[in-house]
Parts: sequence; C-alpha cells; structure tokens
Amino acid sequence: MSIDLQTLRPSRIEINLDTYAENLRHIRQHTGVPLMAIVKANAYGHGLLPMARQALQAGAQQLGVAIPEEALALRQAGISAPILVLGAVPRAQLAACIHAGIEITVPSEPGLAQALAVAEGLGKKALVHLKIDTGMARIGVPAEKAAPLIEAALASPWCHIQGIFSHLACADEPDSAMTATQLERFLSACEYFQRIGAAMPVRHLANSGGVMNFPETWLDMVRPGIMSYGVLPGKECRAQLPLQPVLALKSVVAHSKPVKADTPVGYGATWRSPGATHIATIPLGYGDGWSRQLSSRGAVLIDGRRRAIAGRICMDQFMVDTGAQPVAAGQEVVLIGEQQGARIRIEEVAELAGTIGYELLTHMSARLPRVYLKNGQPVMVG
Repeated sequence: MSIDLQTLRPSRIEINLDTYAENLRHIRQHTGVPLMAIVKANAYGHGLLPMARQALQAGAQQLGVAIPEEALALRQAGISAPILVLGAVPRAQLAACIHAGIEITVPSEPGLAQALAVAEGLGKKALVHLKIDTGMARIGVPAEKAAPLIEAALASPWCHIQGIFSHLACADEPDSAMTATQLERFLSACEYFQRIGAAMPVRHLANSGGVMNFPETWLDMVRPGIMSYGVLPGKECRAQLPLQPVLALKSVVAHSKPVKADTPVGYGATWRSPGATHIATIPLGYGDGWSRQLSSRGAVLIDGRRRAIAGRICMDQFMVDTGAQPVAAGQEVVLIGEQQGARIRIEEVAELAGTIGYELLTHMSARLPRVYLKNGQPVMVG
C-alpha cells in the first residue's frame, strides 16, 4: 500500500527502521550477550509499537518499558515476547500484569508480598525481577539488605525470579569511579544466590553508558536505551560503534518575506534584524516539542545551509533569518537530521536548549506525524 505523504502535515518526524535495526545489531555483536530493547516513553519519542516490533525482528530477546500501560499496550498489540516493567507496579495494576505474563520489578519486601498475594489470588505465578539499589536512591532494596528479599522470593511458590538488576548513575562518564562501586555492590548482592546454592537469575546492569564505557557491567544481558536510537547518552561519551541517528525532524517554509533593518521579529520584539534580510516562518513550535529555550539560538537547515533562529519560538511556529537570498514557501527545512551533506544532531540542539537529548526526544508531540521508513521508502505513518 502506497502512502501519500502530501496529505500529511508537513512538519513531521521521519524514523528509519533500518537504521534502528542496524544499531541494535552493532550493539549485540559488540557485547555478545542478550539484549533488552528499551522502548519506554513511546520508545524515546520514536513510537512504542513500531520500534518494539523492529527491535524483536532485529534480535532483541526482551523489551523494557517504564510503566504497566506500555507493557499492556504491547501485549494487546499481539507482542508475546518477554516484557519487563522497569518501574514499580502499583498494586491496582499487578493483576493485569501477572495475568498477561508481564515481568514486574520487585523493589522491596512489601512490594514482593503484594505481588505474591495477587499472584496467589489469580492462581498464576508472578514473573519478577528483583531491583537492587546500588547508589541512585531510587526504587530498589539497598544492596546490603538484599538477602531477605531474595530468600522470600525463592521461598514462595507464587513467583519465579526471572532476573536481578540495578541501574547505573554515572556510566555516561567514562572516568567515573561510581560505576565500579555500583558494580561491586550489585555483584555482592547477587552472590547470595550462590551462597545458598540457588540458581542465579539473569543479571542485568548496563544501560547505554555501561554498554559504551564499562564492558565489565555487561554481565548476562544489556539494556541499551538512547544509544540504540543513535544518540549519545552523555557529552563525555564517544561512540565506539558506527551508530547512526534513527530520527529526523523536518518541516517546510510556510512563508518568506523581505524585511528592513531593525525590524522586530516575534513575541516581545526580542530580536531585530541587523540589516535588510529575509525572514522565513516555519510551521512548528513548542506545542510540538520544539523547545522555547531555542529562541534566538541555534539554527535549521535550508538548502543545506544553516539559518539562524530569529526571535521567540511560538507555540505553533517560529522564524529564521535566511539572509539576502530569499527562500520559497514549501522548501524543506531540517531541524534535526541531514540535508545536502550538512547535519544538525540532537545532542547539539539539546545543549543549546540547556537540556539533554532524552528530554527533547520524549517531548516531541503526538501531533507530529511519525513517518516510518524502510529501504528509504515510507511504510507506515503513526
């Protein structure tokens, strides 16, 4: 079935499924251990269902999400692969998760007791991953107090321990000593299984930073998130793998006009043209997730050249200074991505906006159509 892109809003996200699959293959080959593809937060803004399906086709053994709603949506879409809810599951949602065979995070003894009671009521075992807090002070039992949680889970006929895991706080910093400390604490907690002669569940610790910077954290499975989408997890990270950005953000010129010197542009008249120039309006704004912090900062690509953002980002549009040469309505504008050999990476945009790529990606609005590409051709719109 052909897709008529002309009928779509011209401001859109393009997502290259082949690039995503290739990134995952590089990570799998690099680590040599099973991979849990992280598709939480709408797959970092890329689209939950398409990216989950593509991840499994590319060889991911498991999917990871943050909340039960994401896991249940995957099950309802027919995905039968193992899915782990990485966050704590509210009591009211335990039954739905256990019934659907969704793996749940158990962060404490009271949390385990709740899950076991619900599982017994359903007559179905809960599939659990024990969460160990090794240094983030988020959910999880402190590493030095893990033994009672492990014992209680092993003693119950109403759960099966699928895994044990923790989360790295500073793995995006290659020189951080914190990662070694967390790894030591985590392995110490895991050793309790060996001490009592119990089978060791799957140990997983490495996030994107761990995969990139700390091979000793790979253990039995890795959980790459943002790196699988071709975005670096931190400024100090340097990609050892040929990962490429999966997402591009594009629009068109909606309007272009010549202006005289000292012409005010946008709300608050915060930017004035330094001389005679042309101002182009782009039909996309902070209502779409294009940060207002980019007002009079950064640039877009038109004709392969950087054009500076002029004035405040509006809810639905913003303006750029295109200089002496006018541009035409309908011309392609690239906010994130490549055009005629020039590139704007999301890491660059995030730094200008005073944030991180994670936030920009996950803030991209649902009103931006997501066009999925394979072999360079659109195959689906979400």
